[in-house]
Amino acid sequence: MRAAEQGGRVCVVSRTPLSQSASFWAQGGLAAALEPDDSPERHAEDTIASGRGLCRPVAVRVLVEEAPAAVRDLQARGVVFDLDHEGRLALGLEGGHSARRIVHSGGSQTGREITSKLAAMVAKHDRIEVRENTSATALWSDGERCFGVITDAGALASRATVMATGGAAALWRRTTNPRGAIGAGPVFGAEAGADLADLEFCQFHPTAVALPGTPFDAQLITEAIRGEGAKLLGADGERFTDELAPRDAVSAAVLAKMREEGSEFVRLDLRAIDPARFPNIFSSLAEAGLDPRAEPVPVAPAAHYTMGGIATDLDGRSSLPGLYAVGECSCTGLHGANRLASNSLSECFVFGGRAARAALAEPTEGSRPPEPDWRFTPPTRDTRDAVWRRAGPLRNPTDLAALIPDPYPLAKAIALAALERKESRGPHLRTDFPETDPELDGVHVVFGADGSVRRESWE
Repeated sequence: MRAAEQGGRVCVVSRTPLSQSASFWAQGGLAAALEPDDSPERHAEDTIASGRGLCRPVAVRVLVEEAPAAVRDLQARGVVFDLDHEGRLALGLEGGHSARRIVHSGGSQTGREITSKLAAMVAKHDRIEVRENTSATALWSDGERCFGVITDAGALASRATVMATGGAAALWRRTTNPRGAIGAGPVFGAEAGADLADLEFCQFHPTAVALPGTPFDAQLITEAIRGEGAKLLGADGERFTDELAPRDAVSAAVLAKMREEGSEFVRLDLRAIDPARFPNIFSSLAEAGLDPRAEPVPVAPAAHYTMGGIATDLDGRSSLPGLYAVGECSCTGLHGANRLASNSLSECFVFGGRAARAALAEPTEGSRPPEPDWRFTPPTRDTRDAVWRRAGPLRNPTDLAALIPDPYPLAKAIALAALERKESRGPHLRTDFPETDPELDGVHVVFGADGSVRRESWE
């Protein structure tokens, strides 16, 4: 939308209908400092604290300063957000935030509202061509520049190619994500010649339903519900952690309690929550055969969000000219080692807009190289099982090394990055290096297109 409104001709390639992207399922909201008692500076402090010494300060500053305008822009486009009884935006509180600054729609249906509205607008725009039910199979690259994308319906040449393919959390067998979130974007990018970064950091959401062997296992229960008073309880019925700590700390506390009890889950007490506040959560739990109004719900951590991806600057540019990346498939350094809740949707609009402007300035490509022979192959179930077992919430060098021969390129890259970071930081917990190494503050592990692994400090 932003690119087309600024004069660009855009083609959107989507394997599914646009409104069925992973963002459709987003239960969280958009984080933005919108109230007089809040400020971008305060939002930045919370983001950096949550990022565990790894946030890129300039990326944080861009987000917190531009997020309020992104919210207002969405309102102007007709996106409906929840209001309080006085008709003002109803701002929620989530883990790691020191103020109420989360904008939601339908309680926990923010993604549904935003993607549905924007998909309808995109479909009507005369400068945007949408190719749904079309799969990208490779980037059109000679290793020196990206010239477009190869699809199962033919090649598309373009001055700029923007990857917005989502994350990789479904590469872990136990995940809150739809099955398509397998990190295809970073795999495409690396094969084409782009650097990846921070692949060792996957955020494990602490409150995913624990019903092994059922279709409801790992179903997400939004963090916003803890912001409204839901409590985490052990087998003895006692609360054992601060539910509004940053997500990595809550997940670590849940894992510790499970080890202490020898159990496969802890319990989330929703009995004080009004079902009308989160209607889809209560209805989906009822469908799973659970009655959260009568007794606590079994929950355990599941892979939820990947901080790493295609390394980019603040305008979405990758190390490969002509290739851009935005959203969860990218890595600006904004989230550091541990994303602050609800910064990700704000990131999409802030950095997506910046990428649109930058992409429009790309020069016209010269002569195009032949199409590459390589084509994307998705990971197998065996890979997803191996990534969960060997690079899950608790990691050791033996398991990580055993993941390196996996045929899926991103599984190998994750293992190499996790082996390179010899410390525990955020959700990256090494049993052999249980402490955080201050010497690695601000140091990012970069996976080169040639398979090399190096450390970089980003300004």
